[in-house]
Amino acid sequence: MRVLTSLVLALFFLTASAQKKIAFVSGQVIDENENPLAKVSVVVLGKTTGIVTNDSGFFRIKVTAAKSIALVFSNIGYAEKQKNFYLSDNEEERITVRLQRDGKTLMTVVVTNDRERKELGLTKINPKNAIVLPSTTGGIEGLIKILVGSNNELTSQYNVRGGNYDENLIYLNDFEIFRPYLVRSGQQEGLSFINPELARNVNFYNGGFQAKYGDKISSVLDIQYKKPKTFGGSAYISLLEQGMHLEGSAKKEKLTYLVGVRNKSNRNLLSSQQTQGSYIPSSTDIQGYLTYKLNEKWQLEILGNFSATKFTLIPQSAQKTTSVFSPLFTANLGLDIFFNGQEKDGYNTSLIGLTAVHQPNKKVQIKWMLSHFENKENENFDIGSTYLFGDRNFDNTSSTYGQIVNPLGAGFYQNYGRNKLDISVWNAGIKGSIDKGKHFIQFGNSIEQTKITDKLFEWDYQDSAGYSLPVTNNNLSSFLNSSANLTIQKYSGYVQDNINFINSKRDISLQGGVRYNYNSLNKELLISPRAQVSVKPSWKKDMVFKLAAGIYDQPPFYRELRRYDGSLNKGIKSQKSYQVVAGMDYNFISGERPFRITAEAYYKNLQDVIPYDIDNVRIRYSGENNAKAYAYGVETRLYGELVKDAESWLSIGLMRSKENIVGDHYYKYLNAAGEPITSKTHDRIPVDSIRQDVGWVRRPTDRLITVGLFLQDYLSTNKNFKVHLNMIYGSNMPYNIPNSTRYRNALIIDPYLRVDIGFSALFLSEKNKRRSHSPFKDFENIWASFEVFNLIDRPNTISYQLIKDFSNTVYSIPNRLTPRLVNFKIVGRF
Repeated sequence: MRVLTSLVLALFFLTASAQKKIAFVSGQVIDENENPLAKVSVVVLGKTTGIVTNDSGFFRIKVTAAKSIALVFSNIGYAEKQKNFYLSDNEEERITVRLQRDGKTLMTVVVTNDRERKELGLTKINPKNAIVLPSTTGGIEGLIKILVGSNNELTSQYNVRGGNYDENLIYLNDFEIFRPYLVRSGQQEGLSFINPELARNVNFYNGGFQAKYGDKISSVLDIQYKKPKTFGGSAYISLLEQGMHLEGSAKKEKLTYLVGVRNKSNRNLLSSQQTQGSYIPSSTDIQGYLTYKLNEKWQLEILGNFSATKFTLIPQSAQKTTSVFSPLFTANLGLDIFFNGQEKDGYNTSLIGLTAVHQPNKKVQIKWMLSHFENKENENFDIGSTYLFGDRNFDNTSSTYGQIVNPLGAGFYQNYGRNKLDISVWNAGIKGSIDKGKHFIQFGNSIEQTKITDKLFEWDYQDSAGYSLPVTNNNLSSFLNSSANLTIQKYSGYVQDNINFINSKRDISLQGGVRYNYNSLNKELLISPRAQVSVKPSWKKDMVFKLAAGIYDQPPFYRELRRYDGSLNKGIKSQKSYQVVAGMDYNFISGERPFRITAEAYYKNLQDVIPYDIDNVRIRYSGENNAKAYAYGVETRLYGELVKDAESWLSIGLMRSKENIVGDHYYKYLNAAGEPITSKTHDRIPVDSIRQDVGWVRRPTDRLITVGLFLQDYLSTNKNFKVHLNMIYGSNMPYNIPNSTRYRNALIIDPYLRVDIGFSALFLSEKNKRRSHSPFKDFENIWASFEVFNLIDRPNTISYQLIKDFSNTVYSIPNRLTPRLVNFKIVGRF
């Protein structure tokens, strides 16, 4: 009987056990920067025991199936997170859990972010902010322009501390990035090279950067793409841009992959431009990043990019208006233009980079790198136009409302161009680091070959009463016909050491290095020492003081060689900049929220400067080292969270940048009475002439005041409704009359002011709140956004068009940027 009872009980328990249904939840726990978190507690809600994540942040836990359960993820210093599930029998769901640092720990994060605080000019940019930024260009550069200022929302180009865009370095996974060179306007520009969906770390240096970075004189943008551990991706669509990306790993994480595809068309933006017509802009790129771990000491990496941009314009007409105010009269002057012809441009760039990473031990790492960059550009335009210039009638009760009622000038002009540029850059290099405790030594060396094939053929014809400026027998206002076929060898390298001195009274970091550069074009050997020091006193107030000094040289690449007449100056020297920067960094708590203030003062002395003019985004150099210049200023930024978990910042800059072109002068003519007269009449009136030296003038990028604001907020009762706002203000800038000595700084571009705002709503919440059989179960979330560009509808000016009337009086007609526009965007992540 006892035996029978025992058998019955055993059978009962076995049957009950067999009927119990189980499922599994697995995945990875990461922080807000997508770094894996180890030893995170994973517990089923209501139970006291669970598991912890491994060193890579991975976990796998058994749960009850066919029943609603919840997992609780917790770790010291992070906000606890709960995920809900309803799983079928034997089902396994893979998830990615992101833990946010809690409010108390966030203060510690700000305080202990030593690298950013100890390096002068370094700003770490969160790529997630670039994704939500309401901007016509978007991307990482859109955030940078809030930091340093901008005057054109149609381009990803930016200017830093008085420098132009050619003076900025861009690195992607340690490979230097180049942009198309023939682009004349923001309308022609395609996608930014950087895909923010693929970015992991973004560091921006606006001056005083280390010796390990290359040979340019303004700034460095250093981007590192992700090495994903689990499968994921995103897809988005808007009126301006569409794209998607996939990421993941295979072969037990030995292989990681990251690929992104994007397409952009500015047709909706350009349809509102002053020049009406058929705009057909398109830009597409595909980027990929693969890594493969051969063993514990060797890893291979491949970075690839291909971008194709096309721009077609068939202009029809344009209406431009400006107001003239003087003590004698006030007038609304208009310019009506009627076009024929078209423009058709193409810009194709590609990059392939191979890296072999050797790490013989934990303290030594060496990178062997090989890359090839290729750029093929074509410009083809033949556009003729007739114009009528005069007073425009703004009386809306009149039958001639909007028309030119008092003609002051009329004429015809034609622009013709057939330009072609091919650039090929091969680079082989080595980079390494040695960690010796207090010393962190970095070194590198590279060999680069650049081949440039260039054919430039363009001319302008202008005809009106007294308007033509003949420079050839064909009565052309300008004529360029030149070609170039260059092969340039460049050798460069660096060595630097980071040293830490820590005691009870202060924390001192010293960084010193030197780099060299030699190129076969002008056979210059450049030595550039650079050093900086940071000191953190043991005060109650959390402050860091920094000082940096160094020499920054910029060898000529392509545009700097070409003079205004199209000829090449192959003996041109490198531009040189001697920089001193001093700064401070202060962390504090206000209203139980962390805030950070940074401030930097800088001075740049520039020698062997190559003067240039900027028209829209086109930079044209004089091709001569015939100027000296300087720039000085102060920049301060406030970082913080006006509301919890929503990063915002305010940036304010004051700057002055001027140049003195050697020998720049003109002659002032005086009649017999000593009164000034125009040069055109001196052959009929007895005159004397006085030489006038131009002296110091504002550089094309000189701007006294720059203000940028990036603000994030959400409803206090629901974080699923968010708002993102960015504002840029820049005071006036000079505009130079091309090829004119006397009229340098003759015109002023009005202050630039732009406000963009975006409203976002969460359509589908995180997938842990959806049932496993939901058709959207693989999506983490889906957001929809409504964006308003140029909220205040300000008519910002980018350049001027010069027009002469029948009496040869010159008028400047502003070329305007985009008015108020709207955009819709949907983003899904899985």
